Parts: sequence; C-alpha cells; structure tokens
Amino acid sequence: MIQLLLATALCSTPALQSDAPKPAEFVVGEDRQQRYLLHGLSEGAKAPPKGWRLLVVMPGGDGSAEFAPFVGRIRENALGSDWLIAQIVAPRWDDEQAEQLIWPTQRNPWAGMEFSCEELFEAVVDDVGKQCALDERYLFTLAWSSSGMLAYTLGLEKETRVTGSFIAMSVYKPDQLPSRKAAKGRGFYLLHSPEDQVCPPSMAEQALADLEKAGAQVELATYAGGHGWHGDVFGELRRGVQFLEEQAAKGKPRKPKS
Repeated sequence: MIQLLLATALCSTPALQSDAPKPAEFVVGEDRQQRYLLHGLSEGAKAPPKGWRLLVVMPGGDGSAEFAPFVGRIRENALGSDWLIAQIVAPRWDDEQAEQLIWPTQRNPWAGMEFSCEELFEAVVDDVGKQCALDERYLFTLAWSSSGMLAYTLGLEKETRVTGSFIAMSVYKPDQLPSRKAAKGRGFYLLHSPEDQVCPPSMAEQALADLEKAGAQVELATYAGGHGWHGDVFGELRRGVQFLEEQAAKGKPRKPKS
C-alpha cells in the first residue's frame, strides 16, 4: 500500500518544472535530519508590516526535497506576496522506515528515531522565526497523502502554533490522533477525490463529521481524477488557503508549545 501511495503521489504531482525561484536550504542545528527549504525569502525582501505569513509544507510521497519545484509553484500561483513556504524534508532513519512510515509521530513512532515529526515541525518553525518576523495569526500546514496524518496531529494538539490545516487525499485514523476536543474553532480544509482508490473517500467524510462535531471550522472539497493532484490544482490550493485565512482572521494566534 505504501509503495503504491508513493508512486501515485510522485507520478501525479503536476508540473514539476523548475520555473519557480530556487529555494534556500537550511539545516537546524547542523543536523541533516532537520532539513528544510525556504521559498520566497529573497535577498533584500521586505517583510510585511505584521510579519510574514507561513505555510509549512510536509510533502506527500517520499517527503523528499524533489517536490521543491512544485512547492515553489504553489507560492507563485496560490499564495499572496506576504507568504513564505517552509518545505520540510522528511527524516530518514532507515530504508524500511523510508518506505513504510514517511512521517513518524509520537503516537505512531519508528524504532530508532531520534525525534518525532512534531518536534521537527517545532524546530523548523523556530528556525524560520529566527531569520524573519512571522505573523503568528497565519501559520498553516499543507500535507497530502503520506503526510496527512502528521497534519491532523499538529492541528489537533492541545497547544499548537498551527492556525489552519490543509489536508489533501489523506488517510484518517482517529485512534492514532490526539483528542478532537482541541479542534473547536480551528480551521481545517480537506480535499479529496471521490474516485480515490488509495485513500478511501470515506476517511475524509469521517474526518469532516468528527471535526464538525468537535466544533471545528471545516470544509471538504472534492475533485475528479482519483488519488493525486488533478485538474485546477493551484486554484484548489488557493481556495483552500483563502478559506483558512478567513477562519484564522476570526481568532487569536496560538502560543508556541512550552
């Protein structure tokens, strides 16, 4: 299943041409397992008055840096000029993990991992914040396929920086997630194809029902074509981010985990 999921996600990612500015690469604390690419912070770029809005992308598929051209195009085609993207590169603890569990978490760990992907997320956001001022009201995640469960986890933690979660074509396994109680008032945008043969559409429908019951601001959008990015990809991404922006504008920024 994982190998099929990886192949599908990689092959169906739209237009991986290098037609967006090349991102800068960073490593947190000289640890190559804590690696990320920063899109949009060009030399001499002037920060917006309230700081940069930040979209943290955890790519699906193998979670590798190879998604950089696509992620760069997201910033160019789906976000405003006040946004940066931090693209996290999935840690690799061994070959089996790299095939079976791309984004291990505290609730779904991998033997021998030195840190969870929740901790990696925190380290990356901290590192970006040291380089530029961030508008903590708009700190969103974007995940698809293999990284979806990590995005659900981050969005459902009792204390989280995340103010909006965009989750596409993902599985949903409630028994591996925090309580849905913390979802109240938080924004979630789910994108799923009814024709998805890899991640059943019923999972997205269950996520919608659970999040609505918990009081989240949630929307489930659908698209034709099955598992993967199809159709008006950047239009769908833009609509999802705009929905999350509307929800985030209603609330207050959350505090970093202590």
